[in-house]
Amino acid sequence: MATRVTDTKDMIKGMAPVRDPETWHFCTTADRDMAERGRPHALAVFAEEEGTSLILPDEVARDLGFAVEMPMSRITLSVHSALDGVGLTAAVATALAAALIPCNVVAAYHHDHVFVPEELAEGAMTILRDVARGAG
Repeated sequence: MATRVTDTKDMIKGMAPVRDPETWHFCTTADRDMAERGRPHALAVFAEEEGTSLILPDEVARDLGFAVEMPMSRITLSVHSALDGVGLTAAVATALAAALIPCNVVAAYHHDHVFVPEELAEGAMTILRDVARGAG
């Protein structure tokens, strides 16, 4: 098991972004049955006041009838960032925002996952690699 990294500079330097080839969609429904059909296939599920939000693979989202308005690419930051680490999300979001690339960051236990519009993913990868090199 990788050691959790808490130092801001070390998290940024070691982020080692990896692009997932899958296309993902952020989907939402107030229909409990529809949410339950999507749950086994979801990368993440969030219970929100307005309904259930799911991050689903493209094929599953389409098959279940969810709106697929913005195809997203997932970029996993390979560093095992600590849950109490400070600055990694800010560094990533700031660098991408400077290039007008929107991002949605999901922090899981071991890694942070950055979702960007699919057509901007290669540019995002270049920026994230540059940010990591700059922290070294």
